[in-house]
Amino acid sequence: MAEIFELFPTPVMRIPALLSAESALALAERLSQAASVANQRSPQLSHTRILRPGEDAALDAVVGQIGPHLQAFGQLLFGESLRWLVKEMWVNVLQHGGSQSLHNHANCFASGVLYLSPCDASACTRFSRPLGGAEFVFRNTHASMETGPFNADKWSAPLPAPGDLILFPSYLLHEVPVNLGGERVTLAFNAIPDRLDAWGYGVGFEP
Repeated sequence: MAEIFELFPTPVMRIPALLSAESALALAERLSQAASVANQRSPQLSHTRILRPGEDAALDAVVGQIGPHLQAFGQLLFGESLRWLVKEMWVNVLQHGGSQSLHNHANCFASGVLYLSPCDASACTRFSRPLGGAEFVFRNTHASMETGPFNADKWSAPLPAPGDLILFPSYLLHEVPVNLGGERVTLAFNAIPDRLDAWGYGVGFEP
């Protein structure tokens, strides 16, 4: 019997209903009004300024709910239950016809998206295979080929509901395709562990 081993998989964690739909929609209504920073590539996308823990009691409560899941996700990344810190947050408001270009997040180890409003199926968060990754120079791309987890270039996260959370390594490239639905509001954030230890050579991170 042949066996397939999925070597070195990249973890992406989905937490349905971290917040109730009512709580998520209330946050969306309040925070979206502060999204006054224009996106450089899409005029239908705007952001709030960077928000730090301690600025908003409601957001601090959300960070508290995220914490246990972030710790569990971090254990997958580093093999140890570490204390994780959300270092920054911001709200994205994506209107009909807008998109978020392909990018990843620097100066952190884990990132997340908390969906605060309904999301059209066209605008699910999409993850991409790393550019210039270790793969064959030749490709097999034609109408009859079958796309699977070992040859796909992109993967779309499941359609989220208000209150759903997704966590992923910060290096993972992701984007939002053109939104064909209504207003889409998300809370994005970056996180770091308080320390990492490489055989006694430690590095610590402080807010």
